[in-house]
Amino acid sequence: MEEISEKLPESQENYLKAIYLISKRNHGGWVSNSEIADLLNVKPSSVTNMLYKLAELDLIDWKPRKSMRLTQKGKQIGKKIVKRYEVLKDFFLNVLNLSEEDVSIEEICCKIEHHLNKKVSEALYNLNEDLN
Repeated sequence: MEEISEKLPESQENYLKAIYLISKRNHGGWVSNSEIADLLNVKPSSVTNMLYKLAELDLIDWKPRKSMRLTQKGKQIGKKIVKRYEVLKDFFLNVLNLSEEDVSIEEICCKIEHHLNKKVSEALYNLNEDLN
């Protein structure tokens, strides 16, 4: 059975990742619209539009003009997205021995992370574990 995270558009994954990262540093995991807008460098109205979509998918607990936090399902997906990013970054830095001077590793990881399926992610994770 296909996971919901493999069905989500890249834009929704980006928002879930941002909400997940912000929630990790906020008390109770609550995140404001403006924090998301600042992190993603988008307008608050764009954030609001996306929050409606994420709430409809039961990925966030949210009411308009209020802070929100991830549901269990949203947290699980956000965590997987961050893990894919970290595995890719580790691969580029420690396996391929690239540096930020060579290439924008963050930018490349952000673009690639959305296109990895579960099998490729696990293979990269296992490779990194074996080499470290």
